Amino acid sequence: MIADRYRARADAFEKKIANVRSDQWADPSPCAKWTALEVVDHVIDMHGVMLGHPIPRTEDPLTDFREARRQVLDALTSDRATSEVSTPAGPMTLEDHVDQVVSDDLVLHGWDLARATGQDETIPAADVERLWAGATSVPAELMERFRTPGAFGPGIEVYGAEVPVPQDAPLQARLLGYVGRDPVSKSS
Repeated sequence: MIADRYRARADAFEKKIANVRSDQWADPSPCAKWTALEVVDHVIDMHGVMLGHPIPRTEDPLTDFREARRQVLDALTSDRATSEVSTPAGPMTLEDHVDQVVSDDLVLHGWDLARATGQDETIPAADVERLWAGATSVPAELMERFRTPGAFGPGIEVYGAEVPVPQDAPLQARLLGYVGRDPVSKSS
C-alpha cells in the first residue's frame, strides 16, 4: 500500500518534471525563495534524507528524480522497508517515514511545481483528504515547530505561515492555505 501510494505520487511528480520547459526552471515557485528547479532539488534531497545518503546528481533534474525514486522504491520493496529509523517525530519504520514525509512532499511540491510552471494544479481528492486529515491532526505545539524555519535543521521549514482561506472554499484550497501556500495568488 505505501509503496503503491509512493509510486503513484512519484509518477505524477515525474510527469510534471518532464513537462517543465527549459526556460521555466528559474521561475519562482510558491515556496518562498525557491525556483521551480529548487523545488525539484529539495524533493530529490529529501529522498536522500529518507535513505540516509545523498542522491547522485547530473545536470538533468528528470534523470536525478528518476534515480531518487528508483532508490526509494528499492528500499520500499525490500526488507529495509520495515526497519526502524530515527526521525524528528520519533522512531518509525522506513516505509512510514517515507509515506509521511517524502511521499506527501511529492503531492505538495507537485502543486508548487505545477503552479510555478503553469501546469494542472489539481491534487487527487484522496491525497487532499489524506493530507488534510494528517495536517489538521498535528498538535498545536508541534504545528508551531513545523512552521518555525530551522526547527528541524538549517533551512528546513515544514509548513509556512497559514494563509487565510474561506471555510467554504474547496478542501484543496483550505489544505494549501493551512500548510502555508496561497491557493489563489499566482505570484505567491
